[in-house]
Amino acid sequence: MQLNGLIYSLSKELKLLIGAFIIVLSIGFYTGLLFVGETSTANPNGIEEQYLGNENDEEVEIMKFKKSDKEMLTLVHNHILSMSIIFFLLGGILSITKLDSKLKLFLIVEPFLSVVFTFGGLFFLWKGVLWMKYIVMFSGILMTLTFTLTIAIILHQLFKQNDVSK
Repeated sequence: MQLNGLIYSLSKELKLLIGAFIIVLSIGFYTGLLFVGETSTANPNGIEEQYLGNENDEEVEIMKFKKSDKEMLTLVHNHILSMSIIFFLLGGILSITKLDSKLKLFLIVEPFLSVVFTFGGLFFLWKGVLWMKYIVMFSGILMTLTFTLTIAIILHQLFKQNDVSK
């Protein structure tokens, strides 16, 4: 079955369904990034403080405590499950776009690696492997860039008029 470029031949209704899904999904994803920015100041030391606490620093404005076992397991479990479903659905939609096969493969596979490195990294950071905060930061940025590029490609091709025979 030829999937490359199939997006152009979808019905108007299916295109609208996919478009609505992508837009609402993006709102949720970027709202989550706003939350990360608010809670960890989106830098490696802020990430460390968010999960390991800052109760030893008497001059902090907002006191934070180390996350409990239950909090960390819930966070890692929920994020890995939900993000894997999100990226599975996005990968499925991306697979029907017209795109270079190597770029498409990268955009389909990379988010799964970033999910493991980001949330697995948070777990190891919480366990005391402090250098993991840099892995978490890098993989989180890469996941966001990949998400953004994937969304842009899908939306562009979803509503672009194209000659299917090309």
